[in-house]
Amino acid sequence: MPETIRTVVVTAPGTAEVLDAPRPAAGPADALLRVRACGVCGSDGFYIHRGGIPPREGATPLGHEIAAEVVEVGADVTGLRVGDHVVVDPTAARSGIIGNGGPTGGLADLLLIEDVVVGVSLAVVPDEVPWEVAALNEPMAVAKHAVNRLHPVAGEKAVVFGAGPIGLGALIDLTRRGLDVVVVDVVPSRLQKARELGASAVVDSAREDLAARLIEAHGDTPLRPGDHRPGTDVYLDVAGAPAVIESVQRLAKHGARLSVAGVHKQPVPVDLGALLSTEITISLSRGYPTEIFEVTQDIVADWRRYERIISHRVPFEQVHEALRLASTPGAAEKVVVVLP
Repeated sequence: MPETIRTVVVTAPGTAEVLDAPRPAAGPADALLRVRACGVCGSDGFYIHRGGIPPREGATPLGHEIAAEVVEVGADVTGLRVGDHVVVDPTAARSGIIGNGGPTGGLADLLLIEDVVVGVSLAVVPDEVPWEVAALNEPMAVAKHAVNRLHPVAGEKAVVFGAGPIGLGALIDLTRRGLDVVVVDVVPSRLQKARELGASAVVDSAREDLAARLIEAHGDTPLRPGDHRPGTDVYLDVAGAPAVIESVQRLAKHGARLSVAGVHKQPVPVDLGALLSTEITISLSRGYPTEIFEVTQDIVADWRRYERIISHRVPFEQVHEALRLASTPGAAEKVVVVLP
């Protein structure tokens, strides 16, 4: 049995390396996992760029979108067996968030989960779900929380701004709940994928009149005489672009709801006076307070649809290429690293 494992670690600004680390050992309350797939998140590229996450700058293990096989189970652990396929809540790790500033990361051969509680630390998934699809669990939980903040109701009309992985996950979630969904983006390939995944219409906001297209799709609901607005009930911003917030302020009907999950890197003007008559509800969305294993059942039930979000499957031996692809605008949609 090898005494070391491979793990991907940020070692300096702009540099991530595959390093050897001691093989972890499972105690009586722990489980040892063989990582079989790990998605690459946009945050991974950010951590590489800045050289790590305080206080682990220069020594930040990467990888938090994890699907794995159980290879060791401590004597005190219940509800888990060797050979089980699992997805992981990286935020539940006792020693720090996995792949987000903690001492361990999922871009590694093996991953130790301390103080295992099934349903809290990890969840078991059926063997039929491919590893790389199971690895979507964490980002799809982000999408589900953003959707939950909208309190959507079957039969309502929705708009999703941004057709990246989170936006596509939100599209699947909303349509599974019975909403009519229009997706807005500026990348034709992303819009085509949104259409394939169930969007009733797609809008290229760089080339088309957004208001006219949404009125065409969701009907005309004037806010006041002469002020024509789409009949859209809920808006979801996963693009993080100022133009999205400007558009919603201009288009929102009375009683509309907006959930903002996209990361806005600069202040965005909000005209509260102009919004007063809309009585819009604006919610912010971060992470997945309760959704990390709620979304697991969605993926199990509809994994072939979620699978289409993945654009690239890259073997661990080419992990540097996976990180490059994921951090290069337009090069890939969703990159998942697969391990033997």
